[in-house]
Amino acid sequence: MTKYGSFPGARPRRLRTTPAMRRMVAEHRLHPADLILPAFVREGISEPVPISAMPGVVQHTRDTLRKAAVEAVEAGVAGIMLFGVPEDAKKDAAGTAGTDPDGILQVAIREVRAEVGDDLVIMSDLCLDEYTDHGHCGVLDSDGRVDNDATLERYAEMAQVQADAGVHVVGPSGMMDGQVGVVRDALDQTGHEDVSVLAYTVKYSSAFFGPFREAVGSSLKGDRKTYQQDPANLRESLRELALDLEEGADMVMVKPALPYLDVLAKIADEVDVPVAAYQISGEYAMIEAAAEKGWIDRDKAILETLTGIKRAGADMILTYWATEVARGL
Repeated sequence: MTKYGSFPGARPRRLRTTPAMRRMVAEHRLHPADLILPAFVREGISEPVPISAMPGVVQHTRDTLRKAAVEAVEAGVAGIMLFGVPEDAKKDAAGTAGTDPDGILQVAIREVRAEVGDDLVIMSDLCLDEYTDHGHCGVLDSDGRVDNDATLERYAEMAQVQADAGVHVVGPSGMMDGQVGVVRDALDQTGHEDVSVLAYTVKYSSAFFGPFREAVGSSLKGDRKTYQQDPANLRESLRELALDLEEGADMVMVKPALPYLDVLAKIADEVDVPVAAYQISGEYAMIEAAAEKGWIDRDKAILETLTGIKRAGADMILTYWATEVARGL
């Protein structure tokens, strides 16, 4: 005893004293194999096109996409998620370019697969929004509403052409009811039993998607609130999860990541399949913009957010910083 009372016997600060000590007792670690690089490939361009709302990210040409894939392999990144951006003249109400074997995404899949083989897990966005002239994730009925079941038929076609092109994983992202089951059946019935399904199980109607609309040249008017999830809801996510697992999902995803870490943690606690989280365009843009203003330390903020996503339960993280971070790790 001292005149100031007892000194503490338990001192958690002892395990924070040096960088080596902190590294030794760290509970969660990022690894390059945790990371997946989303990448956009645009039809009909000869040079990469910068995305103004996402500094450092571009719409790739087919050549620069192959280069980006090789760089990702060299950095140890696990996978690449490909998004196709067709010429505006090829957009129509049914998103025909999305199921054309010679459409930009299918061509890109074939070329990236030829370039890197199985050294990188090649994933594809399975959705119609990039290819429709109305910008919705499905086909519309006579009243202008997204027709869930008619859209599922289009998704089945997309799954087949993407698998034929050589993709390892398809990512049905449109949030249509029953999409995982239909895609799984379409793959199995066309001899693509080994192609995995990464279910966009939890995809919220989020304000943070804004920059992505520029990235894919979206034609959307209005919003997607009738099929993407309400940000107010958590229990709804568990229902979506149960349905996707029942329909055959190999992996599940939460999107966006940072505003929904509680949802990510709940999903991770519930499943025995790999869990992905997508650090989306708005999350990327916020950090880049604040760093440009000098308000935050860019590199530390990137690692802190990714570590937080990992800590919440993600086995895999889709992030536009994947190759950069992997090199640093």
